[in-house]
Amino acid sequence: MTPVTQARSDALLDRMMTLHPKIIDLTLDRMWRVLGALDHPELRVAPVIHIAGTNGKGSTLAMIRAGLEGAGLRTHVYTSPHLTRFHERIRVAGELIDEDMLSDTLDHCLAANGPDPITYFEITTAAAFEAFARTPADYTLLETGLGGRLDATNVIDTPALSIITPVDLDHQQFLGDTLEAIAGEKAGIIKHGVPVIVGPQTDAALEVIEAKAAGLCAPVVAHGQQWHVWVERERLIFQDETGLLDLPLPALAGPHQIQNAGTALAALRALGKGDFDTAMTQATWPARMQRLRSGPLVEVAPEAELWLDGGHNPHAARAIAATLETLRKRPTHLICGMLNTKDVTGYMVPLTKWAESLTAVSIPGQTATLSAEETAKAAHASGFEAGTAESVEAALAQIVRADPLARVLICGSLYLAGEILKTNG
Repeated sequence: MTPVTQARSDALLDRMMTLHPKIIDLTLDRMWRVLGALDHPELRVAPVIHIAGTNGKGSTLAMIRAGLEGAGLRTHVYTSPHLTRFHERIRVAGELIDEDMLSDTLDHCLAANGPDPITYFEITTAAAFEAFARTPADYTLLETGLGGRLDATNVIDTPALSIITPVDLDHQQFLGDTLEAIAGEKAGIIKHGVPVIVGPQTDAALEVIEAKAAGLCAPVVAHGQQWHVWVERERLIFQDETGLLDLPLPALAGPHQIQNAGTALAALRALGKGDFDTAMTQATWPARMQRLRSGPLVEVAPEAELWLDGGHNPHAARAIAATLETLRKRPTHLICGMLNTKDVTGYMVPLTKWAESLTAVSIPGQTATLSAEETAKAAHASGFEAGTAESVEAALAQIVRADPLARVLICGSLYLAGEILKTNG
């Protein structure tokens, strides 16, 4: 792709940011208006699998996608945020949206919206629907951006399936400060009579989800009730009311992926479609305990073991800790950058047992970044030996000077992960 061609979609997105700042304003009114102006493309997309939750949405979606495509089915996919390029958010019939279609749909949606207020996420979600409506597929995998009830994706009246992955505290300023309140927002994607697959939940969250489903006559297929998943002799075992599956372990790293795999398998079972083996072995999802094997950072530390994870809340930190526990013992150091909107202490505390030190960095280009100094202060208060560095490269060089064979995990934010993946993958 030439820089000139790439610039067209960049210019449209920049224009969108200028006219309508990148704010979060949870309501569906603007979505209904712009979709009406577009002649409702959301009514013309392939059957939708709608997924909400605090953690595991992307990994679960990646496994469902791998399973469907492994069975020869074509899938549209909408996720957020992107890591390196906006195009990552939209897959049309299995392929990343091309520059011409992205530019055309963005232009079309901006023209349809006119001067009326709309958020960045809303107009880009409308563009995804427009792209999907133009191209035949078998299924549309739709990930919520924030919450569920008032999320811009929640305009599908009758999806084929709803999915709610584990609910935890995150985005409390928008969704509420209790698990029950957040679960209520996530459960807002449940629709009348549509089965809902429910991943592992706390009792409090599950009670809210089940009550919402009962009020809408939506069958619940819940972890620990209608389905179970576990590991036995290095194999993944899944069991539901249909029977037992004996499968390879997920390609995605970490013990928490077993539960995500179970949720994906329960969804494929409910659809009656998909290749289960391929769902496990072929799923990819960048910046979720991803091993870095090439790029400038690897050249800086050729003998070190480098990992990248974009998780940014306490639930994600617990998953990272569980993954580190399964790796062979090796001195482990964190390079961490976080946003000032996150529960920094809640994220750091679960990791203190598994890392020798934390080097804090500011996230390039993010106005909401927590400064390296503030991050280091929070890390020290959480129990880390903590310091700062001007960049990830400087932090890594500092770590490997003292221990060339270290394990280094770059973590704390998807925005930081995106910066790393631009040059390292």
